[in-house]
Amino acid sequence: MFAIAVRFDLPDEGAAAAFDDLVARTVPGILAEEPGTLTYVPHRVEGEPLARLFYEEYTDRDAHAAHEARPATAEFLRRVRELVTSVRAELLSPLR
Repeated sequence: MFAIAVRFDLPDEGAAAAFDDLVARTVPGILAEEPGTLTYVPHRVEGEPLARLFYEEYTDRDAHAAHEARPATAEFLRRVRELVTSVRAELLSPLR
């Protein structure tokens, strides 16, 4: 398994609303069309109304690469770059 957490910081409430709308339109396709995507859950960050965090789990790194290679994902990321002030990705490894 391969997991990633991605934090997005937004400049204002308008950008946050646009981001949330984009997410609502994009996530169903990810879950329906990517068999290697096990979990893809966007979150609001408590106490930080202009922050969002995605928790993503994939069967392996190849499944994540397939997710990143989808045209819909590329379009999502292009539109996200127009809305956010920063993005931080953390690659996660389970404790064993």
